[in-house]
Amino acid sequence: MNILIIFTILCTILIINSFPATGVSTIKAGDQLNLTTSQLVSPGGNFTLGFFNTTNYRYIGIWYTNDETYKVWVANPSTPIISSSGVLMIDPNTGKLIIATGGTTLVNISDNQSSPDSNIAATLQDTGNFQLKNETDNRTLWQSFDYPTNVLLPGMKLGSDLRTGKNWNLTSWLSNDIADFGVFTLSWEPTDEASQRLMIRRRGQPYWTSGNLNNQTFPYMPALNSPFSKYQYNLSYVYTDEERSFSFHGINGVQPMWFLTPGGRVQDADNFAVWTPEFCYGYDSGDGCVADSNTIDQCRDENDKFNWLNGDFAPMTSSSYDDNSSLSMSDCMVRCWNDCSCLGFTTSSNGTGCITWTGAKSVDNFSISPTGSAVLKYVLISPIPIISPNPSKGNAKNWIWAPIVASIILLLFSAGLLWYLKKNKLRREEEKRQKRDDEYFLELIASDSFKDASNLESNGRKGSDLMVFSFATIVTATNDFASENKLGEGGFGPVYKGKLGDEQEIAIKRLSRTSGQGLVEFKNELILIAKLQHTNLVRVLGCCIRGEEKMLIYEYMPNKSLDFFLFDETRKTLLEWPKRWNIIEGVAQGLLYLHKYSRMRVIHRDLKASNVLLDESMNPKISDFGMARIFKQNETEAITNRVVGTYGYMSPEYAMEGTFSVKSDVFSFGVLTLEIVSGRRNTSFSYLDKTVNLIGYAWELWLKGDALVLEDPTLADSHVIHQLLRTIHVALLCVQENALDRPEMSDVISMLNNDTMSLPFPKQPAFFIGRSASKSTSVERKLEDYSVNDMTITVMKAR
Repeated sequence: MNILIIFTILCTILIINSFPATGVSTIKAGDQLNLTTSQLVSPGGNFTLGFFNTTNYRYIGIWYTNDETYKVWVANPSTPIISSSGVLMIDPNTGKLIIATGGTTLVNISDNQSSPDSNIAATLQDTGNFQLKNETDNRTLWQSFDYPTNVLLPGMKLGSDLRTGKNWNLTSWLSNDIADFGVFTLSWEPTDEASQRLMIRRRGQPYWTSGNLNNQTFPYMPALNSPFSKYQYNLSYVYTDEERSFSFHGINGVQPMWFLTPGGRVQDADNFAVWTPEFCYGYDSGDGCVADSNTIDQCRDENDKFNWLNGDFAPMTSSSYDDNSSLSMSDCMVRCWNDCSCLGFTTSSNGTGCITWTGAKSVDNFSISPTGSAVLKYVLISPIPIISPNPSKGNAKNWIWAPIVASIILLLFSAGLLWYLKKNKLRREEEKRQKRDDEYFLELIASDSFKDASNLESNGRKGSDLMVFSFATIVTATNDFASENKLGEGGFGPVYKGKLGDEQEIAIKRLSRTSGQGLVEFKNELILIAKLQHTNLVRVLGCCIRGEEKMLIYEYMPNKSLDFFLFDETRKTLLEWPKRWNIIEGVAQGLLYLHKYSRMRVIHRDLKASNVLLDESMNPKISDFGMARIFKQNETEAITNRVVGTYGYMSPEYAMEGTFSVKSDVFSFGVLTLEIVSGRRNTSFSYLDKTVNLIGYAWELWLKGDALVLEDPTLADSHVIHQLLRTIHVALLCVQENALDRPEMSDVISMLNNDTMSLPFPKQPAFFIGRSASKSTSVERKLEDYSVNDMTITVMKAR
């Protein structure tokens, strides 16, 4: 019995000595890490080294101990472990760090080093660096920081050692499932000491450049060191005869990382895109893209874009499959781009190989899947080719054109005469209205809300009161309303960017005489916004009045409006879930202030994506208060015969009966939230043969338990599922048909931010499903009868 106990103890000791236990940070010659029982953990617990599996492969790598999402380094990217007998060890004969299977060396990790010594050990540091050292003289023989894979950690370098010829570059994985070296590399490539820059190459060819480092930022990396991101960087570089390198460290104790995705995007640990060069198609040089004159074929133009869509190609198209496992998604895109007959592509389930569809360009080539059950594909969206008529048939009966041309000329002359007579009548009416407006503005200028703007160019503008800007100041600020300074066109009129003498940037909304919005809205917005002060409301600085010229002056919002990003297939990818959540919460806080905490209770009445502006950090600010109404503290609702706003955002009681309250804004907020989650417009959404709108579609998905299908496909890598579902739940509560059932904004904010708060099941929202086209039209006609020329539309233009 005693012999058996002693034997058991000895066996246990031998097993323990054969590998380090979890929590140990060092292995020595003779130690082993195996597939199932052992890992290394850095001394402070920051990083873990061990075996990990993807769908079909097994690797050895390093990851954050508290988050295994990103593997910050992989020991064997090109040689995954097939068998179940793999071990990581230090070869006692050579001192090399190796991966072995079945007694045979599979990978020499420290291939260029050889130092047979029993005092060699490999230690995982708290920096994430895995170092092989000779403990006798503390000499570093090899380290993982010199062999980066697809992640850059603080203290790691990009660049080159000119003494040894060693290069430090990031290389993307082939796909999300395969760690083998992929298509893209990120490198540090200064051209001289004054031109320090980052470069992304695709298959070795220049693809994107950051621009030269200046004052802790790069020109084409606007998100870097953005206040919106929790990661702030201290960037540094070395430029000597011995080394050219770049590195970064975190500020305020928060350590960032850069992750190079298989598609060429670089993002941080929160999926916040540091920059997104995957939109470089090769024909442009904007935003850091490197133009390649060889990428444009005669069959492609700058309007062609690949869009990530869920649906199916028509049977008339043909498909082909190339199972080459070294082809990535990016390779498939280039292959499709260079094939004039290619309509779209995707990859196999592991992200490699190419499936392409070819055929003639037609609007019927591809159909969107309404249920989201089809395979996601990249579809090449391009203008439909115009079919030229047969010139041989054009000369047969040229005489037929003579009477046709004569009739057209007569018709145009008659229309021109009628237009001239009507224009004269309108001009006389406008002169009368203008006289009344001028009298009204004299009263407005005399209001206590204004100051005399004699010192506009000094600090007089910084007070809380409104300022009257001189027309000459605005002309100078906008370079005489130059077209390059035009930001967009709204229902009120054009909007321009301007710069005052002290370099302060402003936005100028210029009242259009044909806008359909008159002096009442102008005065309403001017006085109202001046009395409202909140971080999520746009700030009005004052106005400019001179004869027929009437302008509102705002703080400048560099990122335009929410719809500029949200409904564009390319730009919407910049709105990852953390940003969208920040926008939803910010709009909610702005509405709560209007409804409850401002000096007066304000109903906005026109909340929509184009009226949510975004500042330099993508923080939302509610704008356009021309339609807003002020309630007394004891008022809860009002009725109007003049229904104003935008169809699709208006609550049913307001659109059909003219009744509005704070619950009307809550309804609009619910619609806007569904648009932010789905990336689709409520007013233009449809699916199958039903006239159901986005609200109805969301309701159907909710009843089926498939609410996540509503999610914008571009959010797949950045959302938090429980937060996304809760947001959809709250949005459906906001769009309930009965106004009394909708929560107030204070409750909405509590629901969004309190994960433990129990939410009621939403009742049927206000939407129409299965109506015929004629019935749908009658509803819109009724709405038009309520409000002629009061439907507001904003068209933003990129500069």
